[in-house]
Amino acid sequence: MPEDTALRRTPLHDRHVGAGARMVDFAGWSMPVSYEGLISEHLAVRSAAGVFDVSHMGQLLVEGDPALAYLQQMLSNDLGRISAGHAQYTLLPDDNGCPVDDLIAYRMSDTRLLLVVNASRVGDDHEWLAQRVPAGVSVTDCSDRYAMLALQGPRALGLVALPDLTPFGFTEAEVCGVQCIVARTGYTGEPGVELMCGPDDAGSLWDALLEAGAVPCGLGARDTLRLEVCYPLYGNDLSRERTALEAGLGWVCALDAKDFTGAAALREQKARGGYDRLVAFRMDGRGIPRQGMPIEPAGEVTSGTMSPSLKIGIGMGYVPPASAEPGTPIQIDVRGTPHPAMVARKPLYVKEHTP
Repeated sequence: MPEDTALRRTPLHDRHVGAGARMVDFAGWSMPVSYEGLISEHLAVRSAAGVFDVSHMGQLLVEGDPALAYLQQMLSNDLGRISAGHAQYTLLPDDNGCPVDDLIAYRMSDTRLLLVVNASRVGDDHEWLAQRVPAGVSVTDCSDRYAMLALQGPRALGLVALPDLTPFGFTEAEVCGVQCIVARTGYTGEPGVELMCGPDDAGSLWDALLEAGAVPCGLGARDTLRLEVCYPLYGNDLSRERTALEAGLGWVCALDAKDFTGAAALREQKARGGYDRLVAFRMDGRGIPRQGMPIEPAGEVTSGTMSPSLKIGIGMGYVPPASAEPGTPIQIDVRGTPHPAMVARKPLYVKEHTP
């Protein structure tokens, strides 16, 4: 079947197609879902090193003398806890405390911050921020300036020459002859870096990482990897319908340190209690959970898959507080047949470390 030419393409599109990747529509982008196979790609990241094309992600540049103070009002986490050269996972909340998006904020300086946002939310995030921008601050969608690769896995940091960074640290450096923003961030639960470079340089960087031994990985493995460690996905686990507290992201909401959009609503909800919770669960026996499946006695699956690492069905979903405690038995309605499952602690996958 011919590929939809209306979809946007990353600078690496031709390489994906040439490598025989299965391409899918993701947030309006033509993206590789797998190359050799989801399971082998997933396990390569858990055991060695894989590389993902994540150039569909968006970048918003916030600049101006009041830029830091402005984002302190707009974002849920406390940027005052990090210094220049460090990044922070945070939410862009609405007045009800529901995420407009979840993102990573890069503090380049007090007057210049870069937001890396979800591909499906670039336009909404830009509009939300631009409508509330004060005098002296600009918000620029600079997504077209960057390609972005994610090198992830226990061998990722030793695969090629990289700057020595602590988790969530970032710097500008040359990697395989390409000038990049190098950040110790990722979406897999493994060590690694995310590399932002100019679109014209993405091909040579991709080729060099593959030559060094990284396995090319698609969005299918990225999804199973993030679900095993219970990282939420916007549009599945996060939305404007659920608050940050319901999503289990109160830890990125600096309710005791500052005021921000939605903080009052979140403080009120926290004091009131009794709200649904996003829980992780493991299937007990057969059955693969999928988004939208009912949870009994009450709730709904938001993300579900067969875990390549654990070799069981796993997922996340919203349930009432009475069903939210780890160890609570639940049932997942898999196409009309109830299958037993158990609410579990997050993350679902924890790597065994040998001495």
